[in-house]
Amino acid sequence: MQSTKTIRPALAPRPGPAPNAGVRRAYSTAAPTAPIDLWLAGNEGRLPEGLTVPGSGEGLDRYPSSAELSRTIAARHGVDPSQVLVTAGADDALLRLALAYLDQGREIVLPSPTFVMIERYAELAGGTVVRVDWPAGTGYPTEAVVRAITPRTSLVAMVSPNNPTGDVASKNDLDQVTAAAPGALIVVDGAYAEFADEDLTGPALEHSNAVVLRTLSKAYGCAGLRVGYALASAGVIAVLRAAGNPYPCAGPSLAAASLRLEGDIAPFVDAVRAERDELALALASGGLTAYPSQGNFVYAQGERAGLVATLLTGFGIAVRFFPSEGDTAALRVTCPGGAPEQARLLHALAVVQAPEAILFDMDGVLADVSRSYRAAIVQTAASFGAAVDGDDIEALKAKGNANDDWALTQRLLRSAGVNVSLPEVTERFEALYQGVGDEPGLKETETLLLPRETLVKLAARFRLGVVTGRPRSDARFFLERQGIADLFDVVVTREDAALKPSPEPTRSALKELGVRRAWLLGDTLDDIQSAKAAGVLGVGVLAPGAASGAALGLRRGGAATVLTNVSDIVELLP
Repeated sequence: MQSTKTIRPALAPRPGPAPNAGVRRAYSTAAPTAPIDLWLAGNEGRLPEGLTVPGSGEGLDRYPSSAELSRTIAARHGVDPSQVLVTAGADDALLRLALAYLDQGREIVLPSPTFVMIERYAELAGGTVVRVDWPAGTGYPTEAVVRAITPRTSLVAMVSPNNPTGDVASKNDLDQVTAAAPGALIVVDGAYAEFADEDLTGPALEHSNAVVLRTLSKAYGCAGLRVGYALASAGVIAVLRAAGNPYPCAGPSLAAASLRLEGDIAPFVDAVRAERDELALALASGGLTAYPSQGNFVYAQGERAGLVATLLTGFGIAVRFFPSEGDTAALRVTCPGGAPEQARLLHALAVVQAPEAILFDMDGVLADVSRSYRAAIVQTAASFGAAVDGDDIEALKAKGNANDDWALTQRLLRSAGVNVSLPEVTERFEALYQGVGDEPGLKETETLLLPRETLVKLAARFRLGVVTGRPRSDARFFLERQGIADLFDVVVTREDAALKPSPEPTRSALKELGVRRAWLLGDTLDDIQSAKAAGVLGVGVLAPGAASGAALGLRRGGAATVLTNVSDIVELLP
């Protein structure tokens, strides 16, 4: 049945009020194009295996009450329930603090870099942000913070452990700052306190001008619940309660949070503490400067930070990249909190930062086959009465499982309504490609896409190999004709293993080379999938005459990045 609903036309833009000066573009992080199944960019914790935290389905017709959860939290910290405010994550508490205590002429002293939303909330409330440098790998900048405090100071941020650096403040830092700012509130953001050597919650509650923020998103692994809380004097909590929504958390989230707080987080915290030392060592071994962290993450700086973050997407891993912190780019990697995921992460970092071998697909990567294999497909199809062009070939290869040009030609013929056996197709194809009698074959037209000089330089640093679906004789013919056969330590062909996308030929190359860490350069989805399944970094290459959208297809298929020219690999390698 056809819908009769009227679609309203889009309204023409009209003049209206400008947003407040503190309103920026909405906060967001770029989602990788490659498929991601290990998200280590947000510092979320994780639930224990098999544990679920179901929310209550009862009382959905009533506004939720956080009174019971507040009493539980109060008992845990030894305070009165009037000193607790349950919020929609610690972010909600930060926004309330900004709205309640910042305005024109009021300031927040903010050691930086730190959690990005603090500055955003401060500016949204109309306050002035007074930044104090807090370089990675150093203690809280107490002296500089004290010097920055003036009669206009309303808030002082103390994020410990700090995000993104993992650095911490001490009780002594807290005592000095609270004493120096009796007319301001010291905001002790303890989102990662469970992972730290020292928890400032207790010491902060001894000061009337301190407020502590906590969350269930990190150590408790419940980022999706959006539940956190603030601890402070009853007067401050009353102000914060009035500075935001009266019912910030949904009933099911409150019920689930109460259940989760009863759980034991020690195994996860212990796992993270062990992982971050391993992770820091792995990042440092690749040339990055990795800093000791007391959060559930590791922060590292270096010129290749952005490239490492990009290439990790080839393993389905997302980490957080900071284009510039000071003069140096940086990345932040969340500790997975599980042995299999940690092993996967460490292997991916080792491959990205220290490959032992470079593997090449042949067609479209080493060899320009636009006038040979591609032409053979078109001419073979034409000989059977079917019209096929380059777009048809590219479209079929983009779907995957198309690494056999004989079978691919037969599939194209069938799509055109021509049913011919594979042996017949192969015979016609090979006559064109190999040549008959004095008639030269199309293989004579193939040219080298990567200069020998470049391959020589690569061979001096890495083991080189070829992983191709060609018959061995055809692969050898090309390598010897181009004068590069001596540069490759292994050549895996269709006689040696199943064709890509199977990981078998790639694994076979690794085994023969005696290596575990390798990059595979390929121009098709089959190449990328073979690499990924074999634990190898798949790097896409645009073959000559590649269709528009080919790069996006390779990235969506899992390629870590896509090279317009295969020679660009030199700039990519460590």
